[in-house]
Amino acid sequence: MRFDPDFSRARRRALSRALAGLAPSLAVGLAPGLLAAGCGGGGGGSGGAVAPVITASAAAHLLTQATFGPTPEELERVQLLGEAAWVDEQLALPATSHLEHLDAYGQGQDPASGLRVDTWWHMAMRAPDQLRQRVAFALSQLFVVSEVEITGAQATRGLANYYDVLARGAFGPYRRLLEDVTLSPVMGVYLSHVKNERADAARNVRPDENYAREVMQLFSIGLVELGFDGVPRRDGAGQTIPTYDQATVEGFAQVFTGWTYAGARSWSNAPRNLLEPMISFQQWHDTSEKRLLGGRVLPAGRTAEQDLADALDVLAQHPNTGPFVCRHLIQRLVTSNPGPDYMRRVVQAWEDDGRGQRGNLGAVVRAILLDPEARRAPDLQPAEWGKVREPLLRVSALWRAFGAQPVVGRYGYQNPERELAQAPLRAPSVFNFFRPNHRPPGELSDLGLDAPETQLATETTTTATTNRFYTLVHERWDGVPRSLGPDEVILSLAPLRPLAGDPEALVDRVGLLLLGGRRMPPDMRQTVLDLVRATPLTDDGTQRALEAIWIVVTSPEFAVQR
Repeated sequence: MRFDPDFSRARRRALSRALAGLAPSLAVGLAPGLLAAGCGGGGGGSGGAVAPVITASAAAHLLTQATFGPTPEELERVQLLGEAAWVDEQLALPATSHLEHLDAYGQGQDPASGLRVDTWWHMAMRAPDQLRQRVAFALSQLFVVSEVEITGAQATRGLANYYDVLARGAFGPYRRLLEDVTLSPVMGVYLSHVKNERADAARNVRPDENYAREVMQLFSIGLVELGFDGVPRRDGAGQTIPTYDQATVEGFAQVFTGWTYAGARSWSNAPRNLLEPMISFQQWHDTSEKRLLGGRVLPAGRTAEQDLADALDVLAQHPNTGPFVCRHLIQRLVTSNPGPDYMRRVVQAWEDDGRGQRGNLGAVVRAILLDPEARRAPDLQPAEWGKVREPLLRVSALWRAFGAQPVVGRYGYQNPERELAQAPLRAPSVFNFFRPNHRPPGELSDLGLDAPETQLATETTTTATTNRFYTLVHERWDGVPRSLGPDEVILSLAPLRPLAGDPEALVDRVGLLLLGGRRMPPDMRQTVLDLVRATPLTDDGTQRALEAIWIVVTSPEFAVQR
């Protein structure tokens, strides 16, 4: 399916709506031809007297990978600073707190869960530490906890605080973040190692193995041994090599015993506390010998703190952890199928940040974003490069591009999972919203390429997503001739209206803000131009601006980040 310049206006609208619903699957099914469509997105300068360091398209490309979407102001800043200086500036910014923002609503200890999602939108739209918040979002899909199973007292504030743990640790040592996650009471509730008891045969009690298994499989080393290029190692028979077995799970399960809520007066008297790190009760910790990875044995008779520290060291120092975590971050920020050379360079930053530190996530993020492959213009990338944009990131990109503002200060989109099958910290399971190695049936599967986000693309979600984008564009803009509810979010068309008399300038500006540095394919650009020109300029330019935005945000080119 291609954009046909001979479509009538009505048929173009119908096509646009169809593409909106099918965008993720189309992006997959038409690879590599569609994915090789090109880059750019039109002109745009710094607007100041100082000459830009990079082009507007290059700036949009970086911001699509490193933020929740380009804004006109941030485009100018990246152009004037250059990619490396902008990344370094972002790495130096402190974390903006979700919990502090949530508490400002004044709802007490148990605010409505929708306010936490509203807080997430505020951070995505307005937080100055965009890169940190974007990486925290990626980490929330690695160290998964979910409101689906964490309910009750303090759940909302506890989840906001957990997100802050990820944001604060986004550029620090992985080992420290791993410990913060392990001792988080939210994680303790989610993966059931809070109040995990030592073995007691008389009471038929065995240590819970849930966290022990997931901390290896999902948070650190993965299931099979990997090289620094991310490629699974194989034995003499050509089979992948497992990283651990059941005995290893049992050893780690013994480690994670004896921990309960902070402030507990005793093991049996431990009121729920989802805000402070868990504390240990030695008498409930398993003090027997523990066999871990790589033949490491923890001797008997040690404290819960000693066993935990050494066990987490084992995970952090394992040769698999670097490539496993690095690949996750690359997939969430840049491309679903990083090549072996790209992987090796990023993992090298994990192994040594240049100052002898291992597992420095800030150095890893910098390496991911500034790697020559990541910074290559989208039209020069190979066909398999890029990723399908997550639905939440499509919404945030639209809102940021056109300065969306909530009517009364709150973003009303508090249950996006109803249409998008995705909401922050509401994954259906510990395996996130989609698997990192998901391959939909069709050409990408035949080519052996992963497209994780397409796991969300069902008939129901694609239709609902199309309808949601229609509402966000055509029914919520500044000056819309209807009464707006207090929780609605409105687009600002003011910067686009003056361009309505120049369709080419209007289309190029919309493309620059939405397509992440890609140039519209000529046939698509012509179709959008025809649609804009066919829209009578009988108002202040609003309708032409809306038509241009609508057809671009419902296109496969917008759904696929290159």
